[in-house]
Amino acid sequence: MGLVTTTITVTNQIDEKLADRGFIPREQIRSITIENVLVDTGCTHLCLPADMILELGLPFQEEIEVKTVIEVKKTRLFKLAILTVEGRRGKFECIELPGGEDPLLGVIPLEQLKLQPDLI
Repeated sequence: MGLVTTTITVTNQIDEKLADRGFIPREQIRSITIENVLVDTGCTHLCLPADMILELGLPFQEEIEVKTVIEVKKTRLFKLAILTVEGRRGKFECIELPGGEDPLLGVIPLEQLKLQPDLI
């Protein structure tokens, strides 16, 4: 079986609301478009590297434990990310990946956006 990748856009929801209310210009909304993001049905959440989360200015929510194939480890959870995939859009939490790792699109955002990977 091959890999499934997609293009996603992640936007800071707070910035978007501030722009909607006229407090900041729309050009100041922090947003990133990322190509070739791995669609990983073994992953639950949207996962982004720490540098992208910092660039987006997403607010910290809490420290959590995540179970990987190798171990259980602590990482940080961020909130108020607007995710756009294939024209569908929703608000999601985001798990921080250690620096240098590639972004992952997990099953919860896929299900909530009513998307599924095309494995053919």
